[in-house]
Amino acid sequence: MRRMLVDQSDITKTRMEDVPRQDLEPGQVRLQIERFAVTANNVTYAASGFAIGYWKFFPTGIDGQGLLPVWGFAEVVETRSELLEEGARLYGFYPLAEELIITPEEQGPVILDASPHRAALPVVYNRYVRAKARSALDEGMQSLLQPLLATSYLLSDWLQDQQFFGAQQVIVGSASSKTGLGLCLYLAELDPRPVQVIGLTSAGNKGFVEGLGACDAVVTYDEIESLAKLPSVYVDMAGNAEVKQRLHAHLDAELRHSCAVGTSHWDQFRPKQDLAGPKPQFFFAPSQIEKRRADWGPGVIERQIGAAWQRVAERADDWLDLREHQGIDSAEAVYADVAAGRAQPRDGHVIAL
Repeated sequence: MRRMLVDQSDITKTRMEDVPRQDLEPGQVRLQIERFAVTANNVTYAASGFAIGYWKFFPTGIDGQGLLPVWGFAEVVETRSELLEEGARLYGFYPLAEELIITPEEQGPVILDASPHRAALPVVYNRYVRAKARSALDEGMQSLLQPLLATSYLLSDWLQDQQFFGAQQVIVGSASSKTGLGLCLYLAELDPRPVQVIGLTSAGNKGFVEGLGACDAVVTYDEIESLAKLPSVYVDMAGNAEVKQRLHAHLDAELRHSCAVGTSHWDQFRPKQDLAGPKPQFFFAPSQIEKRRADWGPGVIERQIGAAWQRVAERADDWLDLREHQGIDSAEAVYADVAAGRAQPRDGHVIAL
């Protein structure tokens, strides 16, 4: 079995490794991973692997070496469980590897991995959904967009739940990222629009973000000091310390909330900063899911997320080019480009095994 290891002390360093297949224990199944996406979201998983616990999902048994979590599809190729038959297909959270062994347990309409090492981890990442075989394009689009747009939708829902903290504008950092553009699109759906939507991005990506038509204005990082000094919320997908410092200093008391979501600019992130205005608060999407389950009952927020990501995906041709790469070895170069910020915002990278 082949897998890609990431150096946990320098997430730009990777290596491919072959490991022997493990025999199944009673109750386990072997999943052959067939298709997954690699995005800036996965780089955030690596950058926050210790702080949030992403390295714990798929332990390698090697000190200092982690398995990168990815979203995609797999098929049951061997089973010692009555719950999953050979040929069953599952969508969910996988390691960047050729296979995964899970201990399936029924949880309503989904399959839960009840492996002991995952018991204390956020349950949303332990759930697997049965899937029918579909086209490579459809599976690629779901692998790319569902996890990212789910976070975008939950951010939009959370901001509405908080009444936008009394802000008049929401500034979306790294608006060219798929999670950032998703948030802009969901906020733009609101009618009447309760806040101005400001996309913050690099000069090179300004035209791309403007082309979405979802933002009331698009501002480059060089233009932060031109932002209107209105009551604001900052939603930070990038984690760029200099950008955060300047934006906080410029808005100061007008910044009503600063929300940290991702670290797509992971190499420019600093965990501790002396900032003007409010202290940034981390947004953890699974917490909003659990809140809405308590508010609305089980299944409601999941249906809303499903409808929301598909609604945006239907018009994704306007801003997304799917790039499929063959074989697990191709993942190293794709991950390197995404981690280094060389990937183009229109490109969505999928690895097919």
